[in-house]
Amino acid sequence: MTIDNESDFCGTDDLLQSLLKSDPWLRPYEEVLRKRMARVHETENRLTRGRMSLSEFALGHEYFGLHFKDNQWIFREWAPNASAIYLVGEMTDWQERKKFALDSVAGDGVWEIRLSQEALKHGDLYRLRLHWPGGEGDRIPAYARRVVQDAETLIFNAQVWLPSSPYQWKCNDFQPAQMPLFIYEAHVGMAQEEEKVGSYNEFTTRIIPRIAAAGYNTLQLMAVPEHPYYASFGYHVSSFFAASSRFGTPEELKELIDSAHAAGISVIIDIIHSHAVSNEVEGLSLFDGTRYQYFHEGPRGYHKAWDSRCFDFGKPQVLHFLLSNCKFWLDEYRVDGFRFDGITSMLYFHHGMGKAFTSYADYFDDSVDEEALVYLVLANQLIHDVRPDAITIAEDISGMPGLAAPLSAGGVGFDYRFAMGIPDYWIRLIKDTMDETWDMGNLWHELTNRREDEKTISYAESHDQALVGDQTLIFRLIGSDMYDRMSIHDRNIRVDRGMALHKLIRLITVATAGSGYLNFMGNEFGHPEWIDFPRKENSWSYRYACRQWHLVNDTNLKYHLLARFDRDMISLAQHYRLLEIPGPVLLFEHFGDKVIAFKRAGLLFVFNFHASESYVDYRFKILPGKYRMVFDSDAERYGGHGRLLPDQYHETSIDVSDSKKRHLISLYLPTRTAIVLEKVVSISCSTDTCPAQYR
Repeated sequence: MTIDNESDFCGTDDLLQSLLKSDPWLRPYEEVLRKRMARVHETENRLTRGRMSLSEFALGHEYFGLHFKDNQWIFREWAPNASAIYLVGEMTDWQERKKFALDSVAGDGVWEIRLSQEALKHGDLYRLRLHWPGGEGDRIPAYARRVVQDAETLIFNAQVWLPSSPYQWKCNDFQPAQMPLFIYEAHVGMAQEEEKVGSYNEFTTRIIPRIAAAGYNTLQLMAVPEHPYYASFGYHVSSFFAASSRFGTPEELKELIDSAHAAGISVIIDIIHSHAVSNEVEGLSLFDGTRYQYFHEGPRGYHKAWDSRCFDFGKPQVLHFLLSNCKFWLDEYRVDGFRFDGITSMLYFHHGMGKAFTSYADYFDDSVDEEALVYLVLANQLIHDVRPDAITIAEDISGMPGLAAPLSAGGVGFDYRFAMGIPDYWIRLIKDTMDETWDMGNLWHELTNRREDEKTISYAESHDQALVGDQTLIFRLIGSDMYDRMSIHDRNIRVDRGMALHKLIRLITVATAGSGYLNFMGNEFGHPEWIDFPRKENSWSYRYACRQWHLVNDTNLKYHLLARFDRDMISLAQHYRLLEIPGPVLLFEHFGDKVIAFKRAGLLFVFNFHASESYVDYRFKILPGKYRMVFDSDAERYGGHGRLLPDQYHETSIDVSDSKKRHLISLYLPTRTAIVLEKVVSISCSTDTCPAQYR
């Protein structure tokens, strides 16, 4: 959408009116929104100068860094404050050599060197040695595509990577999953059973088949870009263009993605553009001797809570770097999109820390970082220009309007946003509220409170809830009994309660979700322990940085029953195209009985959350017809008590006590059980006897 003249701004008002029409509460901020949209166009024009597309602009990774072209090596780096730069490494015995000195070119801080084919070879380790007024230091190149760590010294270096046999893609016609998304969130390093760092190869052979068998259509990979500290979960990125070598080679990551595609699974990765690691040798901080090269100078450039650096989104060179990074992962690794981490931190100068967003004014006051907002719009535009079928997801807790509205409707352009309040709600409910006092009305509000004009992805828990300092839902529900009372031959009241609620929580979260659902690996079968990466405080142990797949493989334990429930739940949602239909529509809820019923996609969902009461003849009004039960959380195959007959039918009857003769359905609702019914026969009725909410 390159701007050639002033008339190109005419479309801005049309987009704005579209956004205002979808949300009239934005009317008081019309002028702010108009200025934001104009700023996006102005920034894009400044970057592209009206002579190229944004995709053509975002080719920094093809210009900077190390490349072998026309039988010679070409290396370029942007370091405006540097006075001299040398390539040092195994080819120079780590000494500065005149032959490996870079030349300043173009007068805009760009340095370049051209070397013969023999000067470097595949596998050579190297760095940059920068000199600047008053100092010097070694640095990993900003655009390095391969960075490795020495196992003994723990020192990081860039590595020349030019394999004799580049990876040959096999699945060349893959189309990413479109709405709805069923996302399996995973971490390559901790996906294996052994107490070690797992590899791309192990993930390909062992985990992708599990994901495919479980029915998920999208894999969300964490911690792919290189990061110095393993325990950072990949959130302190140092080399934005390098796939973490601790998991394997670039070719092995490509094979992982290719294999996922062959299994019908889209692959998106976490992309962290909200901040960067503070490390100076491995990262970008103080890269050319200044703190303001990639980041803001002073307090604005430092995130105290995260001990990281904050990008200066107002600098064209920084936008070039970050936009090129988006395009690089799409082109080089054929990822199908991104989950943008830490959006709230990017959007506000206060980073969302200790901030309660209580009114629309919070989204339009002086705390909003307009430069970061412009970047996010441009990033979404670029990604969808390069790959129209790409997936972008915003991780935002603020609820900023328009974040997941399309660019064509005046929004920021994300395809989805996470419903981040839902997992927090489940934890608060389990921690702070007795089962007997759960409020069905409040539960319904929390699960369905979302913007209708934006697509959302719901989840009961993600990796955040599994980290040390928190607990997974299943562990909160069952506690230490998970360790010795999960035998299929053992009936334990805490296990029974925990498994029942684990299933109900997941089913109602899926059934009320907007346009997608997410699960963190292992949580589908109730993985019993938290995540704790090796660190000084645990004596660098990998004990809790792995997944105990043997638990779900053991048919003598109940974990495989929860996994079966999760698989069938996902299958149910996909078969009935549950999340493709707007809704859900509430039919009935009762605080005292702990019963809630709603309809969606032709299905009737009925939940009994009561801790002790089963209802033999529970009635509520519904559209007349015959209904067949198609799903039952209490089935023995899911670790339940088997109190309901499979495939049973229920036919409605007329409520003779109702003057309008409306229809009732009568159900047996065992305690802590959910059932799903499909209408198989309809009965005609008048408007009087079939109110709109029941149709």
